[in-house]
Amino acid sequence: MTHNRIKNLERLLNPRHVAIIGGRDAEVVIKECRRSGYDGPIWPVNPNREQIGGLRCFKHIQDLPAPPDAVFLAVPRKAAIECIGDLRDRGAGGVVCYTAGFGETGDAGAKAEKSLIEAAGDLALVGPNCYGVINYHRGLALWPFAHGGHHPGFGAAIVTQSGMFSSDLTMSQRSLPLSYMVSAGNQSVLRLEDFVNAFIEQDHVRAIGLHIEGLPDPAGFEKVALRALACDIPIVALKTGSSQIGSQLTISHTGSMSGTDKTYSAFFDRLGIIRAHDPSHFLETLKFLCVAGKPSGRRLAGFTCSGGGATMLADYAEPLGLSFPQPSTTTKTALSALLPHTATVSNPLDYTTPIWGITEKTHPVFVATLADGYDAAVIVQDYPAAGLDESKPYYQSDADSFIKATSAAGIPSAICSTIHENLDLETRNYLITHNVAPMQGINECLHAVAAATNYRERRDEIMQHPAVELYPTMPAPHKTYMLNELAGKQKLANSCVDIPAHEHIHTGDKLEKTALSFPLALKFLSPDLAHKTEAGAVQLGIGDIESLQISVANMQSHIGHTNPFIKQDGFLIEEMVSDVIAELMVSVRRDPQFGLVLMLSSGGIMAELFDDATTLILPAGRVSMMRALASLRISKLIEGYRGKGSVDKDKLLDCLEQIVSVIADDPAIVEIEINPIMLTANKIVAVDAVVTCREI
Repeated sequence: MTHNRIKNLERLLNPRHVAIIGGRDAEVVIKECRRSGYDGPIWPVNPNREQIGGLRCFKHIQDLPAPPDAVFLAVPRKAAIECIGDLRDRGAGGVVCYTAGFGETGDAGAKAEKSLIEAAGDLALVGPNCYGVINYHRGLALWPFAHGGHHPGFGAAIVTQSGMFSSDLTMSQRSLPLSYMVSAGNQSVLRLEDFVNAFIEQDHVRAIGLHIEGLPDPAGFEKVALRALACDIPIVALKTGSSQIGSQLTISHTGSMSGTDKTYSAFFDRLGIIRAHDPSHFLETLKFLCVAGKPSGRRLAGFTCSGGGATMLADYAEPLGLSFPQPSTTTKTALSALLPHTATVSNPLDYTTPIWGITEKTHPVFVATLADGYDAAVIVQDYPAAGLDESKPYYQSDADSFIKATSAAGIPSAICSTIHENLDLETRNYLITHNVAPMQGINECLHAVAAATNYRERRDEIMQHPAVELYPTMPAPHKTYMLNELAGKQKLANSCVDIPAHEHIHTGDKLEKTALSFPLALKFLSPDLAHKTEAGAVQLGIGDIESLQISVANMQSHIGHTNPFIKQDGFLIEEMVSDVIAELMVSVRRDPQFGLVLMLSSGGIMAELFDDATTLILPAGRVSMMRALASLRISKLIEGYRGKGSVDKDKLLDCLEQIVSVIADDPAIVEIEINPIMLTANKIVAVDAVVTCREI
């Protein structure tokens, strides 16, 4: 982004004056602008009206008393392009282009969007096909509908690629503190990362939320995301478009390619970005980060006034890697003296109803429990609906005791309801003023705590081992071809990956003897056979020369009948690999968005039977590769399971790095898939390899 555009974005977000161009939509924007607290001059522009929203209209952009810092543009497509050019010439700062009908609609719209970009020059252009910008901290809403949201002096900055979703977020009943809300639309000029870059500078922004359908420039996004990480501003991403239908809707909705979902997950992990799995998780995670912060570890203290609540805390925490360590002997003794005789001293702690709402009873219990030293604390409370009964003061009393105890302990804390709606607005706002996160749902709360904890741990790893710049991207090939297995393995000749001792028999050659040691594997060679097993093109465990001769003849006959038109490159005979500890599948492929992508999984047929795979965006350091391997189910085998030998992990990492180098150094290669790589105590052996190349 140019220096002038950066300055213009600052003007857009904090304008001294606003111009609003359009008709009926302009009237709503004027109303929302004033309702948000904006007290600067607002200049409506409409050649056919005398006034809009009680303000005198200017006939033309050139008639404005000064170059406007911020503009809301709501006119038809052709007029929008003309207005953008006039605003650029007038020296405007930034423009929200509410107008739709551009790249999201097809070829004609894409052509119009190109003209829009050219007309914009250095304008900070939001959209087109977007709702706009809300600055809660400044008091500004360039927004075409009624909106909600509150700002207690700090909050999350959210950027979405869906206008309606951004509006929904402002209306949510979750009490997420907000600093900014941006609907980015088609991102023709300003992209998600441009807003992130601007928000990092704001002291009142404690976390950033992104709704992502696609990223036009992953490399540019990565630079800004790593800057946010360095500044310790967490980013929470809600990525949509993972399903086949969702991906198609994304293309039609904003004109962005959604990409492979697992690749996006790997990209987020590389950058320490928290991935939310649904809107509720998105909101609750941002809320916990903004209000409570980031726990320094995974040790939680839990409190309830119900055995059921304590059980749910424990059940939901365990799969997330959170723990509720049991009280120390000293603490157990102290709690036994403080609790009713019906209470069981444990963590999570059900402190029971006899002391419910009695400050002088509950506060010492909370203090005594927290004396053991925890990383965060959670209490479960479900408040009654207004007018239902008179029990709310009891809940408030326990909340105040909890707030006082956790504040003294200096740890992040949350009060969460079992049922989402059982935490009323008044209570939520009260808790926020005391830096306690009002979390709606036990499961949502613990997912948020885990996400915040994972973020801190991942950030520390990345800061110690910074990500290296992405490999350059290449366009997806128009046409590809596959090497036969032997030719594919020869591409690996200069790596430390071993290849089984082998012989190549040409079609029609007479096989009388072999120098190889039995048992042997026989494979039919053809660049047209990616999966030999299904085609009957592989046979294992051949024990002698006679059996080998028969197998060659039978395989030649079978392939001739079932696949008569495929290219035939003869047969590959290989020695079988013995003393195998584990089998791994390794795939490195070129990705048109992310450069090079590495996928590791259980090898052989296990790759398809079990969802045991992990993905890395390359380059990836050895620490990241080890972390990826450790996430696989077969990692226990690699480490040495039940007394069996272990794999030389340093050698395995060397091999993975060299496989990556093979494709990185050869632009003709599109993908290398080795399945399986057999891992022994001292060898890494590529048993099968499929190498795909682009036709040039």
